[in-house]
Amino acid sequence: MAENNECTHDCSTCSANCSSRKEGPTFEAPHKDSHVKHVIGIVSGKGGVGKSIVTSMLTTVMQRRDYKCAILDADVTGPSIPKAFGTKGDILSTGDGLLPLETKTGIKMISVNLLLEEETRPVVWRGPVIAGTVKQFWTDVVWGDVDYMFIDMPPGTGDVPLTVFQSIKLDGIVIVTTPQDLVSMIVGKAVNMANLMNIPVVGLIENMSYVKCPDCGRELHVFGKSKAEEVCAKYDIPLLARMPIDERLASLIDHGVIELMENDYLEGAADAVVKFCEE
Repeated sequence: MAENNECTHDCSTCSANCSSRKEGPTFEAPHKDSHVKHVIGIVSGKGGVGKSIVTSMLTTVMQRRDYKCAILDADVTGPSIPKAFGTKGDILSTGDGLLPLETKTGIKMISVNLLLEEETRPVVWRGPVIAGTVKQFWTDVVWGDVDYMFIDMPPGTGDVPLTVFQSIKLDGIVIVTTPQDLVSMIVGKAVNMANLMNIPVVGLIENMSYVKCPDCGRELHVFGKSKAEEVCAKYDIPLLARMPIDERLASLIDHGVIELMENDYLEGAADAVVKFCEE
């Protein structure tokens, strides 16, 4: 067949009308002993906005509601999920697959840091190897019964997000951002990639939105006034939450006890995820 100059060799995003065209993406099946009902990706167009803390908190909220939850840590070069939960131990193999570790409250998780001898050892791998590892976390791990799996994505729109979007059937994504002026462009990149890959957007969570004065309770916007409502209106997506800077959360993360958090910052976001997935 003659080469079509418009063909991108990726039928899920290509508009060329080739004779070899395959309609729709071909998703990877999870391990045969995995039964995952819903999968939500936590993404951002840039780093440092708090995707991992949002993933940890949202999963904790859902687990408290008696859902069976799991976290797939796809941020291979900057994994922080095990640290947030204080989860350590050896990943065991059944001979047929890998067994995820469980947190104190029963959240299942897999992360590169759980496979390294030293958690500070850098992962110096090229993009295709990293993407392949993330895919194996989906196909080779025996997840068992899971109601909600949250995937903590690396920042940007590179190999790993592309691999996840093309390989794992997501119910939707939650975009995490901060109040800085460049946020509209960054959110736009995440929304446009999701649209390109036909992935629904559950909504937006603005992190570090404000800090509350301990004396008067006034909200102080240390990174500038919130852009959340404006950005959500521009891209026609729901605003799920505005999270403050809270030193107590930082302390819980540092001590690996995020499951002890006492706040309602993401209760509304959890409501939205459940409603979105069950509609």
